[in-house]
Amino acid sequence: MFSKILIANRGEIAVRIIKTCRRMGIATVQVYSEADVGSLAVEMADEAVLIGPAPAAQSYLLADRIVEAVRQTGAEAVHPGFGFLSENAGFARRLRDEGIAFIGPNPEAIEAMGDKISSKKLAAEAGVSTVPGHMGLIETTAEAVKIANQIGYPIMIKASAGGGGKGIRVAHSDADMAEGFAAVKAEAQNAFGDDRVFLEKFIVDPRHIEIQVLGDKHGNVVHLFERECSIQRRNQKVIEEAPSPLLDEATRAAMGAQAVALAKAVNYDSAGTVEFVAGQDKSFFFLEMNTRLQVEHPVTELITGVDLVEQMIRSAWGEKLAFAQKDLAINGWAIESRVYAEDPYRGFLPSIGRLVRYDTAEEGDQGSYTVRNDSGVREGDEISMFYDPMIAKLCAWGETRDAAIDGMARALEDTHLQGVGHNVPFLAAVMDQPRFRSGQISTSYIKDEFPDGFHGLAPDRRQTDILIAAAAAMNEILTELSGDPSGRTDWIVLIGQEAHGVTLSYDDDEALTLELAGEDRALRLSDIDWRPGLAQFRAELDGEPFTAEVARVADGFVIRHRAAKARVRVLTPAIAALYARLPEKQAADTSKLITSPMPGLVVAIPVAVGQEVKTGETVAIIEAMKMQNILKAERDGVVKAVSAKAADPVAADDVLVEFE
Repeated sequence: MFSKILIANRGEIAVRIIKTCRRMGIATVQVYSEADVGSLAVEMADEAVLIGPAPAAQSYLLADRIVEAVRQTGAEAVHPGFGFLSENAGFARRLRDEGIAFIGPNPEAIEAMGDKISSKKLAAEAGVSTVPGHMGLIETTAEAVKIANQIGYPIMIKASAGGGGKGIRVAHSDADMAEGFAAVKAEAQNAFGDDRVFLEKFIVDPRHIEIQVLGDKHGNVVHLFERECSIQRRNQKVIEEAPSPLLDEATRAAMGAQAVALAKAVNYDSAGTVEFVAGQDKSFFFLEMNTRLQVEHPVTELITGVDLVEQMIRSAWGEKLAFAQKDLAINGWAIESRVYAEDPYRGFLPSIGRLVRYDTAEEGDQGSYTVRNDSGVREGDEISMFYDPMIAKLCAWGETRDAAIDGMARALEDTHLQGVGHNVPFLAAVMDQPRFRSGQISTSYIKDEFPDGFHGLAPDRRQTDILIAAAAAMNEILTELSGDPSGRTDWIVLIGQEAHGVTLSYDDDEALTLELAGEDRALRLSDIDWRPGLAQFRAELDGEPFTAEVARVADGFVIRHRAAKARVRVLTPAIAALYARLPEKQAADTSKLITSPMPGLVVAIPVAVGQEVKTGETVAIIEAMKMQNILKAERDGVVKAVSAKAADPVAADDVLVEFE
């Protein structure tokens, strides 16, 4: 077995690989850029080598620097993780030529499957179902529009060398095609150094289902069942689960057999994923093969008990697979939520900055569910604009899908972040939605369920009870600490403008009882775990545990439980009556301003002062984290001022264009 492995990646996947290497007794070398000095992966590895400045093009994407680090440290093999050089056939071939093991598939397999155009042709030859489309290279926008009309809208525009949700657009018209084709080519060139684009039919109301395959260098290939990855935004997966609630045993077997056939057709000899788009009728079509470890691999590990990183290492060493297809079975259900530094309240736009607070759910067996948290950052670390904004992959396993969902919801409650925008409230909202729990999902789920964007969810009855009880309990604790001698037990709890009268008392077990005025019921709050300064309030409400995120403000609290967030005040009846008379503050009118939705660089401002602009016209293009974001006019108007130009750095909410 290898004695030392170099990890040519960063963040949570580097940490993930180090953990398996430690268990196997293999020393690790972590390469890092100037942005990752002092990172968790660098701290955990046995050795670390600086390979360049923060931009990936000057560090993690430079094969010369990686090979130099291998020579410098005496590493015998390189694990590329995902992204960066993981699907670069030239890099894998160079390592092979220099006698360095590549922990991934052979370069010929990468070459065959890594190109989205050639892979579809190979899939068809291997008997795999494929989506109708145009697999040839398309040079011009006019040619793209012509082909799209031949196939029929809607059309998916995809970068041939794409991955990670980058270089993808859906066109519903010639105008969409003209704009999207140019944008995809630009994104592809910037992210992958390859601007080739192809078109394929977009399946309406589709589901994204993928099959995990695993091969060795002796011709053996198995599949480890499927993952459902339909909860996506901007074609980037957000929530994944295994198995899929759509598939029956026959469909699962058919998809698995096709994935194995394709892998064998290219002599695949490592972990890889065959991705399919599936219809609600269980029809399925080949999308692409990712010739690397997938971000969402933990859910497969949780339902099969197979460590995929270990199997990749063993395959690269030359070992035969230790199990056959008949030895594999699905055990329980697992869900993964990708915790991103992004603001769901602002269209899921990336957020950068320092993680001022980072409290995570406790890992391991929690009784009815099990938690796993793959993360590459700690409290105090910086979320950089140079890389993917992932903070963690939070996973929950349960014996059933409902148990896994319940476990995930509780794990999200126990996750607390400050310093950057994050999507934990959105992830929690999905766990609470009846449609998700029903399993009737598709890749348009976020757009369908949140057509006007994500603004949180209104509290249900239990969440309202949590807001009332938590606020009253915190008020009691603060009152006691302040030495207030009044001994008041009757209060009005205001949630926004909604008033709830409560009378407080304590029972023999020191639990707080809250009698709700006019409702003929009471709440019992026990096992209270909170003191001033803590950002999380933990307790049991009527015997059920919960965690709420809390913050003190001038005249009360801001409390969030999952996706329900509210300003809560605990007042005397007299003061509550005065609050009812206060007028609500009107929000400022920003309808005439186009502001940057995120920190980034200006790619273009294609309008000028005095220009008439129509609704829907592009007024600015901002690039952040390798993605181009097109900002369009929301109404007709005349440009009054332009406050930025191409290549300018901008912060979130910086004004770019002002209308008269």
